Amino acid sequence: MRKLIYILSLVALFGCVSAKAQNYKTHKVQVGETIEQIATKYSVTKSQIYALNPDARKDIKPDSVLIIPNDSVVPNRPSVSEVKALEGFKKHKVKRKETLYSLAKKYNVDQEDIKKHNPDLYANNLRKGDKIKIPIYKVTKEVVEAEGVTTSYTVKPKEGKWRIAYQYGITVQELESLNPDMEDVLQPGSVITVPNLKVEEVKDFDEKYSYHTVLKSEGFYRLKVKTGLTQEELEKLNPDLLTTGLKEGMVLKIPYDANIRSINEGSGPLTIGEDLPSSDLTSRDLDSETKHIAIMLPFKLNEINSESAYDTKKFITDDPYSSISLDFYSGVKIALDSLSTLGVNLKVDVYDTENRESQVTSLLQSNAFDDVHAVIGPIMPKLFNIASASLKSKNIPLISPITKTINLSDNVFQSIPSEDLIEQALLNYFKADSTANFIIISDMKNKERATELKKTFPKAALVMSRKVKKTGADSYYILDGDMVRVLKSGKNVVFLETANPGFISNVSSILNSKIKPNIEIVLTTSDKNKAFEDDEVRNTHLSNLSFTYGSINKSFSEDDNNSFGKRYKALYSETPNKYAVRGFDLTMDVVLRLVTSEDLYLSAIESPLTTYVENKFAYKKKLFGGYFNNTVYLVKYQDLKVVEVEK
Repeated sequence: MRKLIYILSLVALFGCVSAKAQNYKTHKVQVGETIEQIATKYSVTKSQIYALNPDARKDIKPDSVLIIPNDSVVPNRPSVSEVKALEGFKKHKVKRKETLYSLAKKYNVDQEDIKKHNPDLYANNLRKGDKIKIPIYKVTKEVVEAEGVTTSYTVKPKEGKWRIAYQYGITVQELESLNPDMEDVLQPGSVITVPNLKVEEVKDFDEKYSYHTVLKSEGFYRLKVKTGLTQEELEKLNPDLLTTGLKEGMVLKIPYDANIRSINEGSGPLTIGEDLPSSDLTSRDLDSETKHIAIMLPFKLNEINSESAYDTKKFITDDPYSSISLDFYSGVKIALDSLSTLGVNLKVDVYDTENRESQVTSLLQSNAFDDVHAVIGPIMPKLFNIASASLKSKNIPLISPITKTINLSDNVFQSIPSEDLIEQALLNYFKADSTANFIIISDMKNKERATELKKTFPKAALVMSRKVKKTGADSYYILDGDMVRVLKSGKNVVFLETANPGFISNVSSILNSKIKPNIEIVLTTSDKNKAFEDDEVRNTHLSNLSFTYGSINKSFSEDDNNSFGKRYKALYSETPNKYAVRGFDLTMDVVLRLVTSEDLYLSAIESPLTTYVENKFAYKKKLFGGYFNNTVYLVKYQDLKVVEVEK
C-alpha cells in the first residue's frame, strides 16, 4: 500500500513538471499530412524531424504531436564563426561556493580558458581565497563561405569517426557538425562530408600507435594521469598542439602501451579486477559543491489512472517496466537520504522515459542536462543508446543500471559485468585447484559449451545426457552408474551445463547420494540460469553440493546487519528485492565518486574498487570506448543460504 501511495505522489510530481521548449516547437499532425509537407512548412529537413521524433520513421498518425526544431540548419549558406582575441586578464579572488562553472558563466568564458591560464587548476580543485586570472577576450565574427571548403569522402571498412577526424585534422564534434545525419557507428561505403584538404595535408594513420579523443575539460594534467605522457611528449607526437592547443574532440596520437591506465582494451585475454584495493569513499573528504544528477526510468506514469487505486496497483503489478523502475527508485530514495546524512549537497532530476524514443528525445532537447554531472539510465538499451549519443558531445557520463547490450561509447559506464567476465572469474577460481578431479555433464544443446570447458580442463571426464533410442533426442537424465565411473576420492568439481530443470534435479539428486567422508563433490556451472532456481530443483541438494557460480551481485540477507535493509523494511514494510538494492548501491557509488574525485572518469582511476550492500564496482576503460565493470562475485549455497566464496 505504501508503494501505491508512493507512485501516486510521483504522478502528481511529474504532472507539475513542464518541459522546456526553447529550442523546438510542436506540430499536431493533420489527416493526410506527410513528413515531407511538415518539413517544407517549417523549413527543416526530414532528418531533423526524425532526429527529434524517431517513432515517426515508422508512421505518423493524425492528432499525434511532433517536435519541430526552431532553428533549422540550411545547407550551403555561409556560416558565421566567432574569433576570440586575448586582450588581458581580470584578477579574481574566489569566494565561498564559487565554482569553475559559476565563474565561467559570470565572466562569459569557457572553463578550459580559465584552467589554461591557471595551470594549478588542472591538479587542484578551486578553493575559497584562491587568486586566479580570468582571461578577457575580444570577440569578433567572421563569415566562412561553405562553398569549396568541404568534399565528399567514402567510409572504408573498420573506419570510425575518431580515425577520420584525426586524418582530416578536425575534432569528432566538428565531423559530426559537418554530417548531422551521420550514424553513431559508420558503415563501410557511406558517403560523408570532410574538409577539402590537399592530399599531402591528410594525415597518415599509423597502426603502431593508439589514438585518444580529448574529452570535455580534459587538460594536459589529466592526460598525463591517463597516459603517462607529459605535455612536451604529447606535443612532439602531435605538432598541431603547438598551434591550436588542446580542444575537446581532438584526436591525439599516443604510443601503444597496454600498461597505460587509460588504454585498458577489452580485447585479448580477459583480466578481472579481483585483487584491487577496495575504497570506502565515505571515509574520504567529500566535496561540498552541489552535484547534479539525473535519473531516467520508465515509470510509464502516462498510462496510469491515478484516480483509481485498484487500476494503479494492477498496472504496477502487470507492467514489468513500471514495476522494476519503482523498485529501483525505492532504493535510490534511501540512498539519497543516506547521502544527505553524510552532508552531500545534491540536486536530483527524475525523468519518466515512458519507455518511448520520442519521450527520451524530447527530454534531451529540453537543455535540462547542460550542467548535469552524471545520468543514471535509461534502462532499455535502445533508449540508453539514444541518450548516450546525444550527451556524448557534452562529455556527460551515463551509467547503465541494469542492462548489458548497450553501445559502450566514451561517456558510458556499463555497471553490469559481462557474461564472459563472470564465466572467466569462475574458471580462474577452479583452475587454481590443481588437485581436484573435474567432471563435465551436459545436454546436447550445450555440447559446444561443454567442449570449450574441456579445453580449459583437458583431463576432465565428459558425461552427456542419455538419449531417446528411436529419435536420438535428449532424455535429460543420467544414470547412477554414469557417475560411479567418473567420481574419485578427494575433491570432485562437477560442471553442469543445461537449462533444463528436470536434468538439474536428476543430476543433483544422484550427486547428493554420492557424497561420502572420502568423496567431496562441488557442483558448479558456467551458465547460472533460472532453471537452477526452479521448484523442481531441491535447494537442500544444491546446498549439500556447495553449488558455486559467478554472479553480478551477492544476495541480500535479512540476517546481514546493515542499516539499508532495516531502513527499507521500516519504510516499505517489505524486504528489498535485487532491483531496490541495486538502486541503492548504484546511486551511492555514482554520487560518492562524484564528491571524492574531480569527475566520474577520474574516479575510475582514483577509486579502483568500491563495495556496497550487494554490488561492487571496478571500472576499466576500453581503448576505443567507455568503461565496463570489471569485477564479479563468486557465490555458493551454504546451509541453505547463498554466501560469498572466500578466496
